[in-house]
Amino acid sequence: MSDEVRKLPKEAYGGIKGENYRPFVGNNENVPEATVYSIILGIISAVIFAAANTYLGLKVGLTISAGIPGAILATVLFRSILKRNNILESNYVASLAAVGESIAGGIIFVLPALILIGFSLPLWTVVIVTVIGGIMGVYFIVPVRKHLIVQEHGKLVYPESMAQAEVLVSANQGGKGFISVLKGLIVGLGYKILSGGLALWNETATYIIKRFQGTMIGTDTLASLVGVGFIIGTKTSILMLAGSIVAWFGFIPLIKFFGGMVTTPIFPSTALISEMSATDIWSSYIKYIGAGAVAAGGFISLAKSLPTIFKSFKESMAGFGKGERTSERVNQDPSIMWVFIAAVAGFLLTWLTPTVKAGPVGAILAVFFSFFFAVVSARMVGVIGASNNPVSGMTIATLLVIASVYKAMGANGADGMYVVLLTAGIVCVAIAVGGGVAQSLKATYILGGTPKKVQHGMFVSLAVASIAAGATVLLMHSAYGIGSGQVTAPQATLMKLIVEGIMTAKLPWTLVIIGIFIAIFCALTGLPILPVALGIYLPITLNTAIFFGGLIRLLVEKKFKNDKESIDTAVERGTLIASGLVAGDALTGIIIGIFAALSIKIDFLSSIIPNESVKNFISLAVFVLLGFWIYNYSCRFKKEEKMHNA
Repeated sequence: MSDEVRKLPKEAYGGIKGENYRPFVGNNENVPEATVYSIILGIISAVIFAAANTYLGLKVGLTISAGIPGAILATVLFRSILKRNNILESNYVASLAAVGESIAGGIIFVLPALILIGFSLPLWTVVIVTVIGGIMGVYFIVPVRKHLIVQEHGKLVYPESMAQAEVLVSANQGGKGFISVLKGLIVGLGYKILSGGLALWNETATYIIKRFQGTMIGTDTLASLVGVGFIIGTKTSILMLAGSIVAWFGFIPLIKFFGGMVTTPIFPSTALISEMSATDIWSSYIKYIGAGAVAAGGFISLAKSLPTIFKSFKESMAGFGKGERTSERVNQDPSIMWVFIAAVAGFLLTWLTPTVKAGPVGAILAVFFSFFFAVVSARMVGVIGASNNPVSGMTIATLLVIASVYKAMGANGADGMYVVLLTAGIVCVAIAVGGGVAQSLKATYILGGTPKKVQHGMFVSLAVASIAAGATVLLMHSAYGIGSGQVTAPQATLMKLIVEGIMTAKLPWTLVIIGIFIAIFCALTGLPILPVALGIYLPITLNTAIFFGGLIRLLVEKKFKNDKESIDTAVERGTLIASGLVAGDALTGIIIGIFAALSIKIDFLSSIIPNESVKNFISLAVFVLLGFWIYNYSCRFKKEEKMHNA
């Protein structure tokens, strides 16, 4: 047997038609996948990541990707403890772990708004909403999987899916690839401990430009973001940065310039514009514009994709009732019957379950928007990865429509808000799960796994993990109070404002419509809508960090611009190290979250640098050094080859 270390083939990133791609594990290889070991470990991982991400999301409004750390954990446990070295089992565990993060995002964006309005939120309600949205999110992807994953191979990047696949291949094979991932993991872990844990430096470096209406420039100095930026490259990250530049150097100074002398608050803010910071203006005004752009971009994207969606449905329907006769493991989708079961179950449970009480109209809207945005979410994950998937933006669009319909039907007051939020919560879970499932299915396709086994497993694991996520929400509310300084729940707070705004006829429609026209402008000029809309909707600090990672990759490619083989090698090394950074950041962030949940303070180094300006500078300097290390490591293989040959 050969000792040669196998690598993920270059064709995994494109260059050939998806139908001609040969997966890492061949279809003729009989390899276990959904085993007792992988099912149990996958469900446990989903529970852990769901609880940890629910905490982090309520705390800071962000969740951490679970697919990559789940892949590393699975490989380590299988190899070191269970003495099994099967890549498809590890991928199965990673996929189930990823759905834990997905439902966490789906839950925290909407359901805590019920608490903010004054309702109780029983654990059973969280579980019911998650299961209804989860079954639709998992199985509504079935008719479009082949188009998104196979036919769009190489066009839709699925950056985190490819990182997950690289991690699994490298960890499974050992050798230099695994060492690269391990180095990135260790650096990411140490970086996160010193910054997010011990608080030696900040995780954000910002600078106020006072002479330009007090607008802000800065970056989130997170290892995970620079890693994601390297993986997705410059093309997408620069468009996201462009959207942020329009928002923070166009709209915010404009609002401050014209509104700074107004002596009364301008809706929807309750504060004077002259007293608002750039971040306050972004939160009160710009996010509505971004939400409108994201929603319009989703509608336009779906409209363009309708022919291929109908074709995928037709192909799926052609196999209805004929069973799953394909012998190729990578093409074994769940039966089309599961799509109908998901739709019928979603409709009936939303309509008839006493916990939801949405009625037939609400049930129809829930099923329609769950399918609509689950498909859009699956495509967007292919562009920017699940970590940056604007689930809250699509949920805002859903909430706008559902609340408007209920308002027109005469629903008002707290009871109307209750039904609207639960219905939107179901759709939100479906959106988050749809994107997470697509990400896992791409990694499964690249490695040679079975789609139907992964999807069935993800549904079971999300149902179990919903209990842990719901319990975490209730624990946080009991300990700190949802909406307090310790648990800000930013997305849920925004959802509360929107539903109250519509039910009381006080929504800033002008801002939403401005966003819609920005999306139309992008469509007419041929610009990709989604990255630009995301740049407006997401904080500039996040987008600059991602752009920094993309810039590093561009510099690596420029260094070897006349040598295609060297470019591929350097980018591969950089992708592996970036994947390790993302994993190290994520794993450590979860551990830090557990300490925080237990009220154990670990920021022992926070007082070493008392001056905030100095701390800001050090945060940025360390972040730049991290980027230089990624660049140097990516390009250093030539020196290593010379040393090896010598």
